[in-house]
Amino acid sequence: MKKIFSAIALLIFFNVAQAQPLVSVFHEGVHFPESVLPYDGGLFISNFGSEQMTPRADEFKGCIIFRKNGFNKKIVDGLHKPTAMKVKDNFLFVCDETALKVFDLKNLDTAPQVVTFAEDDKVLNALALDGNTLYISVTNSGRIYSLDVSNPSRLSSPKLWLELGGVNGMTIGGGEMFIATIPVDYQTVAKDNVIYRVRNLKKPVAEKFFDVPGLYDGVALSDDKKILYVSDWLTASVIAVDVVTKKFRVVYEEEGIGPADITQAEGMLFIPDLVNSRVICIRVD
Repeated sequence: MKKIFSAIALLIFFNVAQAQPLVSVFHEGVHFPESVLPYDGGLFISNFGSEQMTPRADEFKGCIIFRKNGFNKKIVDGLHKPTAMKVKDNFLFVCDETALKVFDLKNLDTAPQVVTFAEDDKVLNALALDGNTLYISVTNSGRIYSLDVSNPSRLSSPKLWLELGGVNGMTIGGGEMFIATIPVDYQTVAKDNVIYRVRNLKKPVAEKFFDVPGLYDGVALSDDKKILYVSDWLTASVIAVDVVTKKFRVVYEEEGIGPADITQAEGMLFIPDLVNSRVICIRVD
């Protein structure tokens, strides 16, 4: 693999069947990134920040950085293990292991609101936003909660919305939700570790959508909602699944990567490579 270093990006060219054009890979200021979120022409990136990929219980080195025009700014620190993020009305919602923390982007000096969950909810993992409702997945307990975020400055308690083993990444489009699942031990793949679809958010029922078992992490819909992108640790790849035909193809594959909570916006797919402390950017339009 030929590598060309520049001041702003590391470009990698390689041969992968049906792969999309790789635009850039950046690693500056990134330390075990789990999730990315496009915002205001840049990217929020959640970082574990530890010396090892799994932070110790007493470590609070996690942070959120904002990257724009090749420059990074740390906006939140002192977190334990930050994963998914969403923004609603200038409030940044962050999953941080056992709690949901909510930061006022206009006043980051104030302490965050903290939304707590059941005692056995240990791994808040992903977020999906639909209007004034935020959905939160908890991998270890297999629960998805809903939270009214119509007033982000004063939040109520979350409500149990759906139970599904190993829930991980979620995305919403066209009034439907797609859910990635993963083994709770992150290793032992079973037949139910597939991608699910919920067609009615008001009366949620999970049905199997893509039934090839994997170590699925993130899911993201294309701009036109016709393609579902899925990251899979088992194959060290990201695939694109046609929402209608369910035919799929590989868009990125690289041995040794840890493709976590992916996102897609304006024809670009962003893949946080948790294992190698970098973010991979691919054009998919």
